[in-house]
Amino acid sequence: MFRRLLRILLIVALVLGIHSVGMTALRIRQYAHVDETQPADVAVVLGAAAWRNRPSPVFAERINHAIELYNRGLVRAIIFTGGYGRNPQIADSEIARDYAIQRGIPASVIYVETISTNTEENLAEAGKLMQALGFTSGLLISDPLHMYRAQQLANEHGLSLYSSPTPTSRYRSTVSRVVFTLRETYSIFLHWWEAVRS
Repeated sequence: MFRRLLRILLIVALVLGIHSVGMTALRIRQYAHVDETQPADVAVVLGAAAWRNRPSPVFAERINHAIELYNRGLVRAIIFTGGYGRNPQIADSEIARDYAIQRGIPASVIYVETISTNTEENLAEAGKLMQALGFTSGLLISDPLHMYRAQQLANEHGLSLYSSPTPTSRYRSTVSRVVFTLRETYSIFLHWWEAVRS
């Protein structure tokens, strides 16, 4: 009797788990189409990999989007996030800054943080900069499939950021999009689990 009850509970837990994962993945895919771009104080660009002294294609998409928003007059400043990655001599955010300056963005409107190593830290450090600089609103920039988790974390940090995903994505193939979605789903559950344990 006990074994049968345990088996039933395990099946129920498995079904609920699969349902929860599926719903989270669906929300990630749906939120990828949410674009709240509007006038704001600053564009907050979430970090991504840099290769030597240049941004990776994924990072370049994010930087280019921030440049476009600034040139359209939708923001008056840009915050680039990301600490030291493959190049120990220069932070990823500094590589992004140099890339933007080379494309006509004034150095005086660019701010960087060089501490963060993941999305949550990107947002925490960006929030500190926003507070120090008196910025009260921002456009959150990342890949469309990254926006759901990023926005959840921004809300947890009390940041007034609007979703402004890159108009194009380097994750174009079905396989790459599925893999990225699963990675985002895993990260969301891992964050939830760590929050429960703390």
